[in-house]
Amino acid sequence: MRICYIDEAGCTGALPSATSSIQPSLVVVGVFIDYGSLHQLTSDLIDLKQRFYPKLLPSTATHLDWIREEIKGSDIRKRACSGSRNDRRHSFGVLDQVTVTADKSDIRVVGRVWIKGIGQPMKGMAVYTSSIQSIYTDFQRYLTQHDDYGFVVVDSRVQHLNTQVAHSVFTQKFKGTGDAYDRIIELPAFSHSNNHAGLQLADLIASAIVTPIALSTYCDGIIKSIHVRPRYHVIKDKYRTWLKGRQFRYNEASGRSRGGFVVSDGLTKRPGGELFRSRRNHEDATS
Repeated sequence: MRICYIDEAGCTGALPSATSSIQPSLVVVGVFIDYGSLHQLTSDLIDLKQRFYPKLLPSTATHLDWIREEIKGSDIRKRACSGSRNDRRHSFGVLDQVTVTADKSDIRVVGRVWIKGIGQPMKGMAVYTSSIQSIYTDFQRYLTQHDDYGFVVVDSRVQHLNTQVAHSVFTQKFKGTGDAYDRIIELPAFSHSNNHAGLQLADLIASAIVTPIALSTYCDGIIKSIHVRPRYHVIKDKYRTWLKGRQFRYNEASGRSRGGFVVSDGLTKRPGGELFRSRRNHEDATS
């Protein structure tokens, strides 16, 4: 049995201007893990919290209580680029350990990155549901390759949004022409991230790694807001190769490569491969 955990970073609101306080991106990430590695992942994540945030809980807390206290990826990326030198050292120490934890459990990641166009409409529900369906399609292929079955857990939003997302998957599983996700045993389960190590790992990857890489790649020099920090390129330089190597990618019968991270750049229409390209290589390619 394999499990896919899905979380998002950013928001589905439209971006009215280059200086707007609205977040300029939406990142939806799926983390694939073998159930046999789940206990190890949970233990490793608790150990990470206890090592880097020893005062997060009182001394009377039990070992398992630590799973309920989250460390948020958005806070880590902010401190990694805007805080004191000690804050930066601490934050990169956390991110280094996140990658070690993910590697130890041999996770695979896929996702959708949406860079909003300035003054362009953003059909939030359609964008989010299509992102979930894209991750479902990749997870279905992953399960087929491993001759296995799987289950999907999504970070819960609000009930009417959860219901619409679940129904979009329902229409694909029960359509007249056959189940498009026959290796995924049910509709997505919506849960709270402070109960799941897998959702917490998905948040850390989506918010603290993928989002700053995407903002540095596609928004730097165009969007002038608090969401695009000048040191995000440091996170990209440090983790872009790791992220690229952790993707689940596959080839269709036509030979076309699919999976991994798909980028929709509403600003300058740059391709998804830019996500992993170094700044020097990007400058060489565009000069």
